Amino acid sequence: MEYIYAALILHESEKEINEESLTTVLKAADVKVEDVRVKALVAALEDVNIEEALEAGQVAIPTAVAVGGSEEAAADSGNAEEAKASAEEEAKQTEEEEAASAAGLGDLFG
Repeated sequence: MEYIYAALILHESEKEINEESLTTVLKAADVKVEDVRVKALVAALEDVNIEEALEAGQVAIPTAVAVGGSEEAAADSGNAEEAKASAEEEAKQTEEEEAASAAGLGDLFG
């Protein structure tokens, strides 16, 4: 979640959300930065209008970022099986939310 929070801080500060700025914010918060996660988040947010998403109350979290965060959090607690189960559950939930959103958009154009 800290990656998402960093992106939101940059957005709120009206700064460009790119790999360099995201890494700077994360390092300032003393977060161990994973370049792959930073790149994935920047790429996922490329076509997202964050302001509209916030107003709609739906910030789409890329599955790879969400899954990586769940595994890391549970692994820190020392339980790898819990990490895997948590990541799978989070990925399933994200897929279900995306499918529901897609179905709603289809109704607009159908």
